[in-house]
Amino acid sequence: MKKILISTFAISALLLNVSCDTEFDTDVNDVVVTSGEANFSKYVSLGNSLTSGYRDGSLYIDGQNESYPSMIAMQMKLAGGGDFKQPLMPNNVGGFSNLTGFPGKLVLSVVNGSLTPVASAPAATLDNISSGAPYQNLGIPGAKSFHLGITSYGSLNPYYSRFSTGVSPVAAAVAQNPTFFSLWIGNNDILSYATSGGVGVDQTGNLNPATYGSNDISDPNVVASSINSYVTALTANGAKGVIANIPSVTTIPFFTTVPYNPLTPAALGANLNTLNTSLYGPLKQALTAFGAGDRINLLFSTAANPVLIKDVSLPNLSAQLTAALTPSLGAPTAAAFGQIYGQARQATAEDYILLTTRAVIGATNPSAPSAINVYGISYPLENQHVLTKSEAASVKTAMDAYNASIKSIADAKGLAFVDANAKMVELNSQSGILYDGIRYTAKFVTGGTFSLDGVHLTGRGYAIVANEFIKAINAKYKSTLPQVNPNNYSGVKFP
Repeated sequence: MKKILISTFAISALLLNVSCDTEFDTDVNDVVVTSGEANFSKYVSLGNSLTSGYRDGSLYIDGQNESYPSMIAMQMKLAGGGDFKQPLMPNNVGGFSNLTGFPGKLVLSVVNGSLTPVASAPAATLDNISSGAPYQNLGIPGAKSFHLGITSYGSLNPYYSRFSTGVSPVAAAVAQNPTFFSLWIGNNDILSYATSGGVGVDQTGNLNPATYGSNDISDPNVVASSINSYVTALTANGAKGVIANIPSVTTIPFFTTVPYNPLTPAALGANLNTLNTSLYGPLKQALTAFGAGDRINLLFSTAANPVLIKDVSLPNLSAQLTAALTPSLGAPTAAAFGQIYGQARQATAEDYILLTTRAVIGATNPSAPSAINVYGISYPLENQHVLTKSEAASVKTAMDAYNASIKSIADAKGLAFVDANAKMVELNSQSGILYDGIRYTAKFVTGGTFSLDGVHLTGRGYAIVANEFIKAINAKYKSTLPQVNPNNYSGVKFP
């Protein structure tokens, strides 16, 4: 199994910085805190896992206590805000021991001398805390845009069933008659497709979400109409609010950590020449005859090489390969080669190798012939292991449409707007974001902002998000809520 190695030098880089510039420039002691044109006495938040405080692959108490809405609510209290209750999990492990698919949080453990994220065992069964309702944090892990309006959503989502009273999340929010709300939804409408390696359907043009699969891309009109209906309901009694757009999912560590070309000559060793002679060379020769010679090139002996992947968008040349290779390999072997490599190609910099695929590269596929059974090297990584260029393009097209609608809704309803996508671009820049001498980036673990699952944020990352919401609120409603200091919150916890 491949391990995630975290160097002492990289960890130290989180704590030291010679620059004195900072984005954190507002302190409660330096300004009179006012609500401006807003009323923060009853604040509710709606969204998905990012709103709930989900991190490290699970939902647990410490993560919830560092959710960005709870940080915002604390600052609102300084300007007349009321209590903000969250549906806290029963422990700090997370997950549900009596339900499959809901594991405990990831933790760093020393395995064979290296720090490696490993899953904890869930420590509790699904609990019911509906007696403590209403809750003001209505961030539901797994929720897509259209889910927030489903009355029976508690029967579909165990996180919501813990405190659902038979109403939709939006209805639960409206019933509290909020004076102010935040809404950040739509990420999962593309994220589940992307994190599954494009194992789903782009449902653009299909306006019936009841027919969608769990990993499908939602139609942009479905997302827009869902968000617009929620905002209409939430503002019906005069509440003000803030909504955020969708950051580019392919810029998060889940997609940017594993390079497309991790096969160094040293790692391949003596196998490099054998692979060129017995596999890559014959495949390239045959594919060239079919006008597809660019799919595979010989392995370099002096540079890093790309992994071998299956691209389901390519024309399937299985039959042609089988026929071309039969004279030299024999019918049975040629048929196996044709079936395995009919849509194979080497990855490029425009493909995204998933973080979870790190453990697959170099592993064996027991169902493949022994001579060509090493994933990413002699056997193509499968569809669920890679988000290809064409699949990533579908994700971006949907995201752009979602974001255009979210901005339009914010403008039409007179709401504050958070450009979360722009902030993600800033985190991915070389300079990152600096707060009181500590620099944050989107780099996995050592960047400080993303948790061990590579998708969700750390406490420090959520604090950065909270500040973006606070800045947008202040700009729109002339309030003076102070920002929070990300350095006061937790990052990745080391053993």
